[in-house]
Amino acid sequence: MTEAQTPRAGADRLPPPAALERLRRRVAEDPALAGPEVPPPAAVRTALARAVRLEGVLLPPDQLASVVRQLADSLAGLGPVEPLLRDGRVTDVLVNGPHEVWVERSGRLERTAVRYPDRAALHAAVLRVVGPLGHRLDRAHPHVDVRLADGSRLHAVLPPLAPDGPVVTVRKFAAVPHTWGDLARSGAVPGVVAARLRDAVTARRSIVCCGRTGTGKTTLLGLLLAGVGDEERVVVIEEAAELRPRCAHAVRLETRPANAESAGEVTMRDLVRQSLRMRPDRIVVGEVRGVELVEVLQALATGHEGCMTTVHARGADEAVVRLEGMALLAGLPLEAARSQIELGMDLLVALSRAPDGRRGVVQVAEVVARGGDGPLRVRDLWRRESW
Repeated sequence: MTEAQTPRAGADRLPPPAALERLRRRVAEDPALAGPEVPPPAAVRTALARAVRLEGVLLPPDQLASVVRQLADSLAGLGPVEPLLRDGRVTDVLVNGPHEVWVERSGRLERTAVRYPDRAALHAAVLRVVGPLGHRLDRAHPHVDVRLADGSRLHAVLPPLAPDGPVVTVRKFAAVPHTWGDLARSGAVPGVVAARLRDAVTARRSIVCCGRTGTGKTTLLGLLLAGVGDEERVVVIEEAAELRPRCAHAVRLETRPANAESAGEVTMRDLVRQSLRMRPDRIVVGEVRGVELVEVLQALATGHEGCMTTVHARGADEAVVRLEGMALLAGLPLEAARSQIELGMDLLVALSRAPDGRRGVVQVAEVVARGGDGPLRVRDLWRRESW
């Protein structure tokens, strides 16, 4: 028997590198994984189990399952951080180079004991994930942003852009969508606020959710989408598809980065323009970050009430200022920008997080009619006094 074939105690240890390479070849040649699409993790684990048996590794069923999972992590996944990604309490995995891995677990940042052997191992792990999706990560293309098969979003940056890197960020999304009841029980969205927001969706009022990263903007936007009537056609536009619309008639569009020849890019602004030709009742933009805001305002001005979006801002007043800035970047004069925002944007819902990690709505406001040419103002309809 070879070293890989010798039954050993402690099945939590992986076979030596030579055996790993043989297993890798067997998995690559497995007919069940043939095809142009990336196989699901379950199919990879099944193929690995077959490969382990073909290699003659004799293990009890429970130990075999443990070894197969570790092999799948090392051969097809992100390696050492895969157990963190399987933790239901973890929402973000933050890899600051090979020897420093953090997670956000239950709303709090924690440093873990997870390590990669070196930069090359971390780079190889990312390539295993993004390569089959048609993306590159090398000196010519030192950063990548992709959506994984489970809906998670992976972003990676290589040295020299990240001197201590590679730096990898994985944002996970809940496998089971939240409900209004879930958010009420956690205190994130009190019942009175939930009722007001549901009424606003029914009344086709446009809504902007604002807050810092990780405050729950996308979660809330998904719940608002679920309240859209069955008779309405919704076009959802995102940079990376995160929303899972639960309304009856939804069309999803996703931007596309430029290819290796710097061609083929499709921007948010392109997709908002295209959506106007798709007979939408509502247009939902996952997040406005720039000049695409002007197209959204044009949609509102042409009768597409009830649009929704998110924006990075700490509160309603700051969100209005950011929206003005985006409109100015697109070439709108300030007065025209303010007029269109005043006419088009109805409710601003601000989210934040408490010191203990809890997240939720802290402010619901509306844009106040100016009655002149002064700056835009907002009026609170509800504000959280304390956590």
